[in-house]
Amino acid sequence: MQFLIAFSIVIASLCPIILHLVPRSQGQFPITQNVTVVEGGTANMTCRVDYNDNTSLQWSNPAQQTLFFGDKKALRDHRIELVRASSQELTIRISDVSLSDEGQYTCSLFTMPVKTTKAFLTVLGVPARPEITGFTKPAKERDVITLTCTTSGSKPAAHIRWFRNDKEVQGKEVNATGKSFTVRSSLKFEVDKQDDGVAYTCSVEHVSLSDPYLTTEVLEVHYAPQLEIRHSMIIPQEGLYFKLECVSNGNPIPEPVLWSKDGGELPDIERMIVEGRELTITTLNKTDNGTYRCEASNHLGTSSAEYTLFVYDPNALGQHGPDHALIGGVVAVVVFITLCLIIVLGRYLARHKGTYLTHEAKGAEDAPDADTAIINAEGNHVHAEEKKEYFI
Repeated sequence: MQFLIAFSIVIASLCPIILHLVPRSQGQFPITQNVTVVEGGTANMTCRVDYNDNTSLQWSNPAQQTLFFGDKKALRDHRIELVRASSQELTIRISDVSLSDEGQYTCSLFTMPVKTTKAFLTVLGVPARPEITGFTKPAKERDVITLTCTTSGSKPAAHIRWFRNDKEVQGKEVNATGKSFTVRSSLKFEVDKQDDGVAYTCSVEHVSLSDPYLTTEVLEVHYAPQLEIRHSMIIPQEGLYFKLECVSNGNPIPEPVLWSKDGGELPDIERMIVEGRELTITTLNKTDNGTYRCEASNHLGTSSAEYTLFVYDPNALGQHGPDHALIGGVVAVVVFITLCLIIVLGRYLARHKGTYLTHEAKGAEDAPDADTAIINAEGNHVHAEEKKEYFI
């Protein structure tokens, strides 16, 4: 029993010495991190250990080919170079990274047994700038067209969005894959004149891009003309200047504009001047009454518009325009108010005059004749107190 106790004491005292003699590196694994890099960029692969007694570190590629063993380069690839090599770190740099470099890399610590740790290198495929196809300028109104936006080389697959001017519209997206993706998105629609000059934009978004790639196609749509006649904002009166303008929104713009009157040519008079789309009558008179027509066409159709002109006599009753009617209305109101005031004033004066006469006639109501009424009327001096005369 005493022997066992003594043996245990000896073993316990030797344990720290035995642990000190075993290399610490044999109990640990190398430390690595996954790396993501854009195609064409540079990737730094780092492997570390906390403790090392000059045991070698090694990097191997996904094909298990040794890249570096310590500071010794093993694979002839000018893109791969040593950044740092020490007993606790091995860092290498891979330049001009391609999609084929993607995969699982291995860092090995050559202890007994060998300890290994994996690090995955992810390579992002940058999408090519998009192209829009399927549109040949110009389109005709009611044509059905398909716009297709294509971008290639993305990894993972890029996302395509469509915008009509600033408003997003939905397209149909298709992916094709290999080592990278080709992405297509299409818009199919019938065009009308409202699409003329509209910008359709294809936007490509991807994790490798800080800002989307944009490509824009501006539509040109041809359509038949539509005409209207605009005129001077005045009442046409004899002696005044008057202008008609033929306005068109066709594409291409219809040329020339033809003017006619009452189904025939314009009268050959100096007062009528045609300049492009405008017809000007310098001095109106009654002979200018009639229906004026403008007509224009392009390769898609012909359109026309009409305006009926009636020239007013400024001296005729009721033809003085809205300003004269307004003045007449105001005068009528003033006259009406004046009459009302006269009637009210007359009644007021009549009421006060009646009171005065009644007061004067008080006491004469029962008189048999006029003379007696005058004598009996209140206030008459006859009823005044008679003066008394005394003779001394």
